[in-house]
Amino acid sequence: MSLRQASSWGQQLWSGEAVSKASRERGVGGGVRLLLRGEGVVVLAAALAAYAQFGAGWGMFAVWLLVPDLSMLGYLAGPRLGAALYNAAHSYAGAVALLVLGALAAMPWAVAGGLIWCAHIGLDRALGYGLKYGAGFASTHLGRIGPTDPW
Repeated sequence: MSLRQASSWGQQLWSGEAVSKASRERGVGGGVRLLLRGEGVVVLAAALAAYAQFGAGWGMFAVWLLVPDLSMLGYLAGPRLGAALYNAAHSYAGAVALLVLGALAAMPWAVAGGLIWCAHIGLDRALGYGLKYGAGFASTHLGRIGPTDPW
């Protein structure tokens, strides 16, 4: 394999192109899919329990719960940018970083925000909304969402 091919391969993995069309359509299945969705339920329950103990208002929780979904506006610029923005907003990395920042810097708003963000991601995963591939919104790591094309 030449360096040129290796570089191209890495770019394909980053953009999601190296994944076959069949795997984008199916995603994971069976017990693995159930496990991943179950993890979403556990994260949602833990975030809700921690938020309740934290003592922040539920009105704020309701207002901020769907904010990560604003990342879907990226799909107006195309499926690749939309998938990248959606995945950035629906990765646990940002939510956990916000939680750690809040805990270490004694910033209650960051802890509350991180818990709300984790709850949102957990809810999405529990409902089957996974991270997106560049092929379009319906292609996720948890399988295709929405109606399938009969043709």
